[in-house]
Amino acid sequence: MIDVKELMAKVGKIRILTNRLIDDQLSGDYHSTFKGQGVEFDEVRPYVAGDDVRSIDWNVTARTGIPYIKRFSEERELTVLFLVDVSGSQSYGSTTRSKAELAAEVASLLALTAIRNQDKIGLILFSDKIVKYIPPRKGRQSVMRLVREVLAAEDDATGGTDIAGALRFLNGVQKRRAVVFLVSDFQCGSSDDASAYEKLLRVVARRYDVIAIPVSDPAESELPRAGLAELEDPETGELLLVDTADAKVRTAFAEAARKEVEERDRFFARNGIDNVPVSTDKPYIQSVRALFKRRANKR
Repeated sequence: MIDVKELMAKVGKIRILTNRLIDDQLSGDYHSTFKGQGVEFDEVRPYVAGDDVRSIDWNVTARTGIPYIKRFSEERELTVLFLVDVSGSQSYGSTTRSKAELAAEVASLLALTAIRNQDKIGLILFSDKIVKYIPPRKGRQSVMRLVREVLAAEDDATGGTDIAGALRFLNGVQKRRAVVFLVSDFQCGSSDDASAYEKLLRVVARRYDVIAIPVSDPAESELPRAGLAELEDPETGELLLVDTADAKVRTAFAEAARKEVEERDRFFARNGIDNVPVSTDKPYIQSVRALFKRRANKR
C-alpha cells in the first residue's frame, strides 16, 4: 500500500534537489547537445554579398524588386522519452537510497532540463511487463508526475526485467524520432534475456537517439565480510546461502560483477550508444555533464 504522504515528501525532496543542480550551463549544454527534428522557416531578409544564391526567395524578390533570401532556424522541439525499469531488483539499496529513488532523481534532472528547453517528455515504466505509459507532454507538471510514478512503482516493484518488451512497446507508440533515456540496472536474468534485448536495442538505436543509464548499488559488486548470509534475488525470490567470510567467495562475486559490467559497456560502445553509469553511493551530476560534453565534442 502506497503511503501518499511519504510519497509526496519524496517527490518534493527530489524536486528541490534537482532544481538546485540545474543551472544555466547545464541547460545550455543540453540545448547544444541534442539536435532538433529539422529546420523551419524563420524570416526573409535583404540579400547581401556573399549570401548563398540558392537561398533567394524569388517570390518576395519579384514583388519588391530587391533580392531577398530565406532564413531558417533549427526546429528545437524534441520528444524525450524515459524508459524506466521498475522491476524487483530496482527496489534494492544498501545506502541512503534505493536504485528506484536514484532512477527517479536522474530522470527528474534530465526531464526538468528538457522542459526548460521547451521539449516534450514521456514515460514508459516496465518490469517483465509494461507497467505504465504516459504520452509525451510539455510543462513542469509532467516532470513531477514522472517522478511520482517512478517512486510509486517502487512500492509494487516485482518481477523480472524485460528490456526487449519495453523496446518493442516504444517502437509501437513512438513513430517519430526521439531522445530515449533507458534507465535500468540491466539485470536481465539469463543470457538469453540479455541477448534478446541487445539484438532489439541495436535496431532501436538506429531509429532513436538512445542513451543508456545503468543504475547500480555498491553491494552488487562487492560482498561485505559478514559470515553466513542468505541472499535473495528480488526478481525471482530465489534464496542462496553464502559464506561471505570466505575470501574466494567474495573474490569470485566481485570478478563476476566486473565482467558483467565490462561486457555491457563493450556492447554499448560497439553500437554507438552513450552510457552514463550512476550508483546509489555517488553524486551523478558530473556524469550527466560529462555526457553532454562528450556529445557536444562529437558534434
